[in-house]
Amino acid sequence: MERLQKVIAQAGIASRRKSEELIKEGKVKVNGKIITELGVKVSNSDKVEVNEIQIERESPVYFLLYKPRGVISSVSDDKGRKVVTDFFPHIMERIYPVGRLDYDTSGVLLMTNDGEFANLLMHPRSEIEKVYVAKTQGIPLRESLRKLEKGIRLEDGKTSPARVKMISLDKKKQTSIIELVIHEGRNRQVRRMFEAIGHQVLKLKRERYGTLTLNGLNAGEARELTPHEVKQLRALAMESVQKNS
Repeated sequence: MERLQKVIAQAGIASRRKSEELIKEGKVKVNGKIITELGVKVSNSDKVEVNEIQIERESPVYFLLYKPRGVISSVSDDKGRKVVTDFFPHIMERIYPVGRLDYDTSGVLLMTNDGEFANLLMHPRSEIEKVYVAKTQGIPLRESLRKLEKGIRLEDGKTSPARVKMISLDKKKQTSIIELVIHEGRNRQVRRMFEAIGHQVLKLKRERYGTLTLNGLNAGEARELTPHEVKQLRALAMESVQKNS
C-alpha cells in the first residue's frame, strides 16, 4: 500500500506537493470515488484517476546510462535521430531521462519512470554535484578560470561558484582539458560558461552525477542503480532542497 499522493507523483503527473493539492481540489478519484483527504493509501489493484484520466502504474526502475555524443536526451525525435530510450529496447517500463545532456555531450544520464524521484533531482534548489570534463579551444588564463570559480554572468543570470581544475594543456594544438564541478543544470550551461571567458568547448563529458560515475561502462551501455544508490541520491537531493528552502 502506498500513499495516494506518492502514487500520483511516481506516475510523473505532478510533484508530491502538487499531487496533494490535486487531491484537496477534488480532482482525484480512487475506484470511481472522489478523494479529498490526504493520507489515503492505495494498492496496485486500485484504479486511480487524475482529472478523469486513469494513471498507469508501474514498479519504479532506475538506470544509469553512459550517453554517447550524437544522441537526443528525449524519448522520441521528430527528425528521426537516435534518442536515449533506444538503448533500452528490452525495458517494458516507460522510462525517460532525468534532465538532459546536450546532443553533442556524453556521459552520465539517469533514466527512470519515477516522476517523484525525477522531480526531486531536478528541483531548482537541489544542489547535486555534477562533474564535467571539457576540451576547450585555446588555453584559458588563470584569471579567466577564477571568473568561473566566482560565478560568471550569463544571459539568464549569474552562475553559482564552480570548482575548476586544469587537467592538461597542449600548447602546440592550443587546446586544454579542464574539469568543472557545478550543481546547477541550465541549458548548455558549461558550454556557455566557457564561451563567456572566450573559449569554445570542442568536446564535453559529464563524468559524475552525485556519487554516480561511468566506471565499468562504455558509451551506449547502461546499468540499473542499486537500492542504496537510489536512496543516497534521494537523500542528497532532499537535504539540499530543505537547506535551501
